[in-house]
Amino acid sequence: RCELARTLKRLGMDGFKGVSLATWMCVAKWESDYNTRATNYNPGSRSTDYGIFQINSRYWCNDGKTPHAENACHVSCSELLQDNISQAVKCAKRVVSDPQGIKAWVAWKKHCQNKDVSQYVRNCGV
Repeated sequence: RCELARTLKRLGMDGFKGVSLATWMCVAKWESDYNTRATNYNPGSRSTDYGIFQINSRYWCNDGKTPHAENACHVSCSELLQDNISQAVKCAKRVVSDPQGIKAWVAWKKHCQNKDVSQYVRNCGV
């Protein structure tokens, strides 16, 4: 957990678009349980969520199988599943830069909005 917090900080996520490091950590916890290899299929849209931030193939990445995919991050979805999270971070920054912002993440609304998120970085020295 603390290794992830330090990495996110190093990659410029703390305060990016007004979103605190603790909030990003909360999103990562509830979207993927900090698992870079997490994937979840959405039958309704026939899309898949990828990686630590569960970035969706309908809008953000290309997995070669999602109908009408936009690939706004110009990245292969498989790159979002790597232990090196720089591509996932780059794409998350692109997502949060949209008008919807952090609200794009369902987990944020459910688990992080108006909550004390300090626990997600506690004792990490970040």
